[in-house]
Amino acid sequence: MSGQAWGRRGRSGWAEGSRVAGLLVGWALVAVAHAGAPPDHLSAQEPDAAERGALERGTPEGEWRYWGADAWSTRYSPLDQIDAENFEELEVAWTWRGDNFGPTPDFILRSTPIYVDGVLYTVAGRRRTAAAIDPATGETLWTFREPHTPRWENSPRQNYGRGLAYAEVDGRGVVYLLTPGFFLHALDAKTGLPLEGFGEPVPVEGFGEHGTVDMLAHLDRAQPHDPYYGVPDSLGNITTSSPPIVVDGVVIVGSSALPGLGSQTRIENLPGDILAYDARTGEHLWRFHVIPRPGEYGHETWENDAWEWSGNANAWAPLSADEERGIVYLPTKAPTNDVFGGFRPGDNLFANSVIALDVHTGERVWHFQTVHHDLWDWDNPVAPILLDVTVDGEPVPAVVQTTKQGLTFAFNRETGEPIWPIEERPVPQSQVPGEQSSPTQPFPTRPAPFEIQGLSEDDLIDYTPELRELALEAVSDIKLGPLFNPPIHRDNPEGYRAAAVCPSFTGGNNIIGGTVADPETGIIYVASRTACSGAVLDPGEARDDGEPGTARGRTVTPWVSGPGGAFTNVDGLSILKPPYGRITAIDMNTGEHLWWIPNGDTPESVAEHPLLEGVDLPNTGQDSHATALVTGSLLMYGEGRAGEPRFHAVDKLTGERIGTIELPAPSSTAPMTYMHEGRQYIVVPVAGSGMPGSLVALRVR
Repeated sequence: MSGQAWGRRGRSGWAEGSRVAGLLVGWALVAVAHAGAPPDHLSAQEPDAAERGALERGTPEGEWRYWGADAWSTRYSPLDQIDAENFEELEVAWTWRGDNFGPTPDFILRSTPIYVDGVLYTVAGRRRTAAAIDPATGETLWTFREPHTPRWENSPRQNYGRGLAYAEVDGRGVVYLLTPGFFLHALDAKTGLPLEGFGEPVPVEGFGEHGTVDMLAHLDRAQPHDPYYGVPDSLGNITTSSPPIVVDGVVIVGSSALPGLGSQTRIENLPGDILAYDARTGEHLWRFHVIPRPGEYGHETWENDAWEWSGNANAWAPLSADEERGIVYLPTKAPTNDVFGGFRPGDNLFANSVIALDVHTGERVWHFQTVHHDLWDWDNPVAPILLDVTVDGEPVPAVVQTTKQGLTFAFNRETGEPIWPIEERPVPQSQVPGEQSSPTQPFPTRPAPFEIQGLSEDDLIDYTPELRELALEAVSDIKLGPLFNPPIHRDNPEGYRAAAVCPSFTGGNNIIGGTVADPETGIIYVASRTACSGAVLDPGEARDDGEPGTARGRTVTPWVSGPGGAFTNVDGLSILKPPYGRITAIDMNTGEHLWWIPNGDTPESVAEHPLLEGVDLPNTGQDSHATALVTGSLLMYGEGRAGEPRFHAVDKLTGERIGTIELPAPSSTAPMTYMHEGRQYIVVPVAGSGMPGSLVALRVR
């Protein structure tokens, strides 16, 4: 099927596309492209298989050059100095306090540092200060903070910076920073100073002559804009959350937007168009319209001329790339508004999609839409993961997208052909006045779902007759249903209080924990949470107060997410059968689940709950998304933001727990690892327990 993507006819899930020619780049050339001369430990001898694999993915062994460790976003390192024998000897080497970089002391650090050429780089604070850190001591080496503007003050995602990007430019290391105000900065990696000759002068006090790109200038729908204030409220808003990705001299940028659940009350907003810049000069190279314009593929999926004023569909999660094939992979979110789309009838491409673009031209290679006409805030919340697998005896270059709805979509990353069939199945239809929900949704036939799929009475706890009755009472006024159970409006004729959305608006799988992969085995490890949301809609006028931050756009939406839908707890105890959080191992060579384990142990509040007295309770795990990484020796994870301050190691092939250590505070996002001066370190971002927004570095004593 050369030159084609496969898919259903008459719908927007598959598109024709062209193959991108592979670049025959050996390991040495890849090393030079990413790190100048190969590091000393690679120069002396031919690399082994693990080292070659790391270089092919864009990261020399021992480094962590991307948010996801490598361009494939595996969050894998071949390091194995920390192993089953010494894991419980880990101790805190140093702590770096991120709350020193902002006015709010209780913020959650969402940044995963990168490690390149002997230095750690991260961001912290609501202004998203960039910082370089000594990897052995935690000493701050330099910082960079963007000058003050109302643009960052008005950002709805100030404290959402997930990190930085890095590239070699003319033999010099360059760090790329995206800020809440929608600026792109290029900084000298050794000094933190803006890169000479990059970008154009910004006519705002405090900005220099070099190093900055005002990305609003390259968004069609953001014109005209004011460099100081940004765009008028009537147009909406746009910001950033994840770092860009740099591929073969091209900086590719996603974006983020105002959350839609109850806070986005207008139907207009800026679309999250994908932007690309020259890594050396900052020259704008191309733009991909996530909401297609007339004559572009997918334009017909926006009926009612909604393409003119609808927004969002941002690639807000981290991106991944196949550097050999010259393809970047983008996961996108829902369009405006997350839970009602009557004003935007149609499938709404390229929202809720995996999109493969040519790195140098921005042309679409292929795409797949994982949710049509989203009403559940089920965006693709994690980076697509690249793997080379063997399926039925044939090698397949794969890309894997795990989702909030608990599904795993797997494709040939070059052609877009699904590795296993994906079926369009009928789903329940919305009864909300004015809504036109999609009659079908895509379901992978393999792998099996890794999380709850809808809600029925069989999913409710039944440890005792009393608990069973309490659970049934809790859902007596809730509209139960399968996956893609649509939201209801408050005055629905059946008198339901809310509709059960399971997995919840926050997943299933989500960026907090996400998915990691072992590229040596083709096994992915999916962190997920068993939870449901109660979806009930109120008239938009009831929630639109005209205050800044909610009054973005011009026209009030007919319906918006309302309060009062929660139903899953009785006296502080979940009515859902455990585990509350889990990690699932899936072999992407076969599509089979290998094992799953609870995320940590049963919380004390559950184990000692009076309603559970005398009950032989299984391990429920923590009600949170585990934060994991995988190495040559172990799968390691923290219990996440609502979990205990613990860090665990398990056997990658069996899930058997090997060891547990205490952390100063619960993990808050994805950890990372690196080798510095012959010692392996693990850095865990933490928050809580008196340690807001901190990095904790661990090493064997």
